[in-house]
Amino acid sequence: MIVHTKAIILRAIDYQESSKIITVLSEEHGKIALIAKGAKKPKNKLAGILETGAVLDVVYYYKQSRGVQTLTEASIFYSDQSFRTDLEKTAILYATLELISQVVHEHEVNEPVFDFVMTFIKWLGSSEETYASLFAYVQIRLADIIGFGLVSSMEEIPANAYLNISSGNLSEHSEDELSYKLTVAQTHFMVLAMAGRNSKIFDVHFGNGELKQLVHHLDVYFKYHIEGYQERKSDSIFEQMLLI
Repeated sequence: MIVHTKAIILRAIDYQESSKIITVLSEEHGKIALIAKGAKKPKNKLAGILETGAVLDVVYYYKQSRGVQTLTEASIFYSDQSFRTDLEKTAILYATLELISQVVHEHEVNEPVFDFVMTFIKWLGSSEETYASLFAYVQIRLADIIGFGLVSSMEEIPANAYLNISSGNLSEHSEDELSYKLTVAQTHFMVLAMAGRNSKIFDVHFGNGELKQLVHHLDVYFKYHIEGYQERKSDSIFEQMLLI
């Protein structure tokens, strides 16, 4: 079956001497792998466009029983030059796409996730300022989109709160041993992020190590609710740039 759809590149690796294999989040078939034969050759029509984070219009041959589909055509639907020059944007982009790759299943169409990633990439590309805390916001929003969102019954923002991993409840009391006591800044950020799209979350000032700790807490939450969830490889590369 020949398919024409949009696809977001989650990962791109070299394959043999002249080809590439890209893992994409496609609008039509969810997460799939595509082989782009000859894409590393300078004169190939695919050369230079198969970059992580790019959104493409693609045409490929699809058969669900195949582990890798064959890419035949591709053109840029959206890409931003800042992803090549702004290291902080690149850090957040790569960490986000690696997270996305872990939480979606192969060949499973998830329109809300696709729409979120598309909107996020466009927003990040056009943003004049990069916030290190953006990735923690992505974690919170994504958990909600894929069905195990955090919840809170608190009417006001307390001085401190607990993130209860098993229930996903943010409360003023610890529910069990698998709970993390949050700092004032972490609590404030969590409550604002869970309330919806609010630019005030980027006004929250984190002290030394607080943001890194919050990202870790949220990773533990993902590990508890998603079987096989792994540490991100991108964290070791971009942690210094993210200032967490």
